[in-house]
Amino acid sequence: MAEIAEPLVAARAAASRHAWREAYEAYSKADKAELAAEDMERYADAAWWSGKLEQAISLRERAYAACAGAGRQEAAARLALMLVWDHVGRGAFAVGQGWLASAERQLAETPETREHGLLALTRAVIALQAGAELSGTIAEFERAHELGLRSGDRETQVLALAGKGRALVQAGEVEQGLALQDEAAAVCGALSPFATGLVYCLTISTSQAVGDFRRAAEWSEIAKRWCNQLDVTGFPGACRIHHAEVMRVRGEWAQAEQQALAACEELHDFDRSITASGYYEVGEIRRRRGDLEGAEEAYRKANEWGQVPQPGLALLRLAEGKVEVALAGISRALADVEDPLMRLRLLPARVEIAVAAGDLAGARAAADELERLVQAFRIGASPAPAFEASVHLARGQILLTERDWAEAARRFSRARDRWQEVGAPYEIARARLLLGIALRRQGDEQGAALELDGALAAFERLGAVPDAVRAQELLGRLAPRRTFLFTDIVGSTRLLEALGEDRWRKLLARHDELVRERIAENGGEVVKKTGDGFFASFATPRAAVEAAVAIQRALAGELVAPDVRIGVHAGEAFRTGEAEEDYGGQGVHAAARIGAEAGAGEILASRETLDGIALPYRTPDRGRAELKGFAEPVALVAVDWR
Repeated sequence: MAEIAEPLVAARAAASRHAWREAYEAYSKADKAELAAEDMERYADAAWWSGKLEQAISLRERAYAACAGAGRQEAAARLALMLVWDHVGRGAFAVGQGWLASAERQLAETPETREHGLLALTRAVIALQAGAELSGTIAEFERAHELGLRSGDRETQVLALAGKGRALVQAGEVEQGLALQDEAAAVCGALSPFATGLVYCLTISTSQAVGDFRRAAEWSEIAKRWCNQLDVTGFPGACRIHHAEVMRVRGEWAQAEQQALAACEELHDFDRSITASGYYEVGEIRRRRGDLEGAEEAYRKANEWGQVPQPGLALLRLAEGKVEVALAGISRALADVEDPLMRLRLLPARVEIAVAAGDLAGARAAADELERLVQAFRIGASPAPAFEASVHLARGQILLTERDWAEAARRFSRARDRWQEVGAPYEIARARLLLGIALRRQGDEQGAALELDGALAAFERLGAVPDAVRAQELLGRLAPRRTFLFTDIVGSTRLLEALGEDRWRKLLARHDELVRERIAENGGEVVKKTGDGFFASFATPRAAVEAAVAIQRALAGELVAPDVRIGVHAGEAFRTGEAEEDYGGQGVHAAARIGAEAGAGEILASRETLDGIALPYRTPDRGRAELKGFAEPVALVAVDWR
């Protein structure tokens, strides 16, 4: 018997000091016939912390049966409640409810014990996750805290504080809720590893949800140190995923992606929702880098694990140029969500996508709701810096479209400054890029260059390739290959006859003004006038297309304006003329002849010009055209600017 008892003694000793891997190995060597119910419970804990969830569940079920059979109701209830957490974390809610009913039955006729507090706590957490009425959920957390006090159960007390804090935040009592969570997180290090991990998770995720990234970062650092001290697998992955979110905001993308992926692998059997959020974080990082295929894969995994991958997926579709799909996706996500904190995550993307789609009414409605919610979730005297920055950025995007350059610049400047308080380099750079555009349109080229330079430097450090390319376009720093744009008024002779010379001259002057402005605003140069149209040059195809779309939209917004056709083509060219102010070559001829193929109000481009370019517009095929001077037909696409 001594030989059999030795590993059992070692297992019990290891479990008592939370050396879970050591305990698991020792229990694995012990004679299973020698295991008492308490040993099966500790063996289950050791298996759980060693990443063996199925074995842990099996052992807890055996321990429950032994305790229930022996009439040990409190012990049976405690095990049933642990099984609730196991199954709910995996998304098996019906099974979890079954074990919750078992715990309630075991405690129905017993005197008040610490298990009654655990039961109230579990009910409250499930209600919080299910989106139940908040006043009832808060009352359940308060009952759990009171029961924990009476039974001397410190863990239940601290967990109830953290849970009540989250419920208060969701109810709009942000400052009071965060204060409770700070109190819980400050003392949770003395609790069991499971309770400590839960408190850190609740505290960090709540801070992030209300835009308080500095608070989240502080607790994340403490949670990271705690995680790294544990020689365990599984649940600590939740803290690592939360830390990866903080790292992503700070701009530490490579480390954040690596940590999130490792944590997802470690955690996937334990908590589906947090695993899903980890994959979503990976998608966010990859999308910002321009790895659209990798982002798609990560968002797909997030969806498989139970999280609707929005707004990231809608923004991915926008980057791919699928504006209608993006708008439908973000609109559907908002229609399905009532939780105000979740809507706060979705609404900035709704504004950005609606602006790209030309839906200014929808953009304004989303910005109005965003601002109302941000005011409702104030921390102290003012909203969280991240939330306030999101409002300014949203308003600025709308104002930019409305051509209110001065107010747009003011909004972008405030967004930049608020994101600087957070310490979020990508968001700062985005605000600076948009500020640079607004300043340029005001005529402040020096101020614009300063902001665009700063944005470009940040994007390059982060590896945000699409944004860096956009900044380079605006600064005119890309390769010498140019993209050419030709505009032409359709039916100008007929218009002249219908309007008369005076009215035609005024109409033409307004047309020229609008076209020149849109070319300049998008970083192009007017090479020369070509009768009733313009010949312009751009650093990139995207800049040329944006200018073409802006021209058509500006003319469409006039009470009376001529119909214009536009052609776009990228290619090699050479400077001509004494001052080299003109361009020549096949690329120029192709652009001019593509323009001649366009109809009234149409934008045509060669397919090769737009291949691989992410545009927020549909580009339907227009077949192949025989262009004079070109041996082979040229494949064309239209740009659906409407």
